[in-house]
Parts: sequence; structure tokens; C-alpha cells
Amino acid sequence: MIKTFLGSMFAVVVVSCEPGVKVTSDYVRSTDFSSYRSFSLDNLVTTRNINQLNEDRISKSIRAEMIRKGYVENNQDPDLLVNAVSVLKDKKYLSANTTFYGSVYRPYGYWNGGGGMGSANGTVRAYDYKDGSIVIDLFDARTKRLLWEGTGTSQFEKQPKNPEKAVQNAVTKIMAGFPNGN
Repeated sequence: MIKTFLGSMFAVVVVSCEPGVKVTSDYVRSTDFSSYRSFSLDNLVTTRNINQLNEDRISKSIRAEMIRKGYVENNQDPDLLVNAVSVLKDKKYLSANTTFYGSVYRPYGYWNGGGGMGSANGTVRAYDYKDGSIVIDLFDARTKRLLWEGTGTSQFEKQPKNPEKAVQNAVTKIMAGFPNGN
């Protein structure tokens, strides 16, 4: 009974928590990022589950983060091209718990766990949630070589109360791994 209760409570806590963003990044270690001064948002690819409002929030947040890092937006002749891919998937988390009370045959005899011939109880719970990812790539505009990639993933039950701030925080966390030389 206690294990069933704790398992159910853990699932509720995990699903209902404020979404946290798990971030990874990688880059070409030999790159001198201080030689890059400008950027252009080149391409933003989204799944059909992401609406135009969130697409705009992602672009705005990436632009703001690049400017905050000291880069100038230049759509004519940039040093860096910034691409982003965002994916939002509907997911389901299943939790199953069973308990068994009664007699069980073992090779060395019967074991009575409390009551008659035995009974089993089971519960299955389903939780709907969304799994979202943003991948940000920075390329050398002249060579088209990938220099840096940052990825952020998050799971959440419903849209955040302040989606502008949630997207901004996610992009900031992802871009924190960018080793700019400015």
C-alpha cells in the first residue's frame, strides 16, 4: 500500500513540476569564436504542433541572446548563420502498480502473505504531457561548416503561464553553452 502510494505520488510530482530544460551542447574546439562579429537568423524549422506565436518567440529569443553576447545582426553579409529546429510531441506516461496478497507455492512449501488463496490488485494511471525540444546550430556563413550546436529538451503537462518567458529562459540556457569570444 505504501509503495503504491509513493509510486503514484512520484509520478504526480514529476508530471506536475514546473518544466526544467535539460541542455547539451557541442562545438569545434579549435574554433576562434572571437573572429566572428555578426549573425543572421537563417532558418527556423518547426513541427506542425508549434504555432506562429511560439515560432516568433523562439526567433526573438535567439536574436536577443546573440545581441546580448555581443554580435550584430547582419542579414546581408553575416559571419555566422543561426539555424533552429523546434519539435513538440504529445506523449503519455503510464504508471502501473500491483499488489498480491495470499498463498504462493514455492519449491520448499507454501508461503502465506496474508489471506486465503490470494488476490491481486492493480492500478494503471496515464498522464498526458508534451515533450519539447529546441536545437540551435551556428554555422560559419562562408564555409557552411557547423561550429556549435546546443539542444534543450523539456517535458511539461500544459503550456506555461508565461510562454514568452519560458521560451526566453530555454534559449538562454541553451545558448549559455556557446563559447563566444566577444
